[in-house]
Amino acid sequence: MTGDERGVRVGVFLIAAGFPGMTPGEVLRNTVEAVVAAERAGFADAWIAEHHFMSYGVCPSATTLAAVALGRTTRITVGTAVSVLSTWHPVALAEQAAILDQVSGGRFRLGVGRGGPWVDLEVFGTGLDRFESGFGESLDLLCAALGGDAVSADGTFFRFREVPFVPAVRMSPVVACTSAAGIRLAADRGLPMLVGMHVDDEEKAAMLGDYRAAAGRLREPGHVAAAVGHVADSTAGAVRELKESLPRWLGPGLAGYRPVDGRPPPQRDIHKYVDKLCRIHPVGSPEHCVDTIRATVERTGLRHLILMVEGGGDHARTLENIARLGSEVLPALADV
Repeated sequence: MTGDERGVRVGVFLIAAGFPGMTPGEVLRNTVEAVVAAERAGFADAWIAEHHFMSYGVCPSATTLAAVALGRTTRITVGTAVSVLSTWHPVALAEQAAILDQVSGGRFRLGVGRGGPWVDLEVFGTGLDRFESGFGESLDLLCAALGGDAVSADGTFFRFREVPFVPAVRMSPVVACTSAAGIRLAADRGLPMLVGMHVDDEEKAAMLGDYRAAAGRLREPGHVAAAVGHVADSTAGAVRELKESLPRWLGPGLAGYRPVDGRPPPQRDIHKYVDKLCRIHPVGSPEHCVDTIRATVERTGLRHLILMVEGGGDHARTLENIARLGSEVLPALADV
């Protein structure tokens, strides 16, 4: 039984994490191999993150790496979690998504996010103003391109005559939500949310409640939630492993977020953050992982989880983690 044949859909989430001692090229190749392994292990989908100019994640184009992974697989859906819409022209990103949808036979999902006030905005020339006030316009233009045979724009940030959209597709993006404003924006458009790893079950449930309140009578789409997924023979062993490995990546990785203006860079207590991740997510023995996922589904109503599987910091360990999650955790979720 595969991850898309049960009530709860389970995928993998690949940040392309730049652990010390690994070159970016190695990480990117390993990320593709992890998608192949996830298909073999029975996961429903694999989602690839996009980051720029930092070691936290070394994939600067999630659509490009998704294309490679789609070419190496036959069944699994591959998505972006997320493509940073504030640094893309929405129609250019829509064209990339449309190509992948067409050549993969519908196995591609597009996830987008606002991103942050980082130096990316300067490098790509999109600017802080579009980041701060243009995300709704960017998202609407993206949806228009993915929902019709032609597209035009007459807004604050985008203005152009009508052109045919080639290849025409019908696709709705998933939207990463980290604030009340983001939840309302997704709800107003009836788009599914992507909820991040830093959010526990109580916070997830609250976000879904806020979405329902904002959406009114709209039918709720299939939201997606990211979580750390790490299995070992014992829960203590899994937690110990992540507490040893994750700070080596998160310390220098999170330090790579550089604001484009004079605001102070984000600060996070790395060890407290790792403690939280291990506590709220399926990190432990196979039985503990199953129980944690069941509890999340029951508490929140979420039916689609994507598990960050790279936490061990070693490619061989990532492949082992994917295989064990597939053989020892996914089958036990068949009746969820």
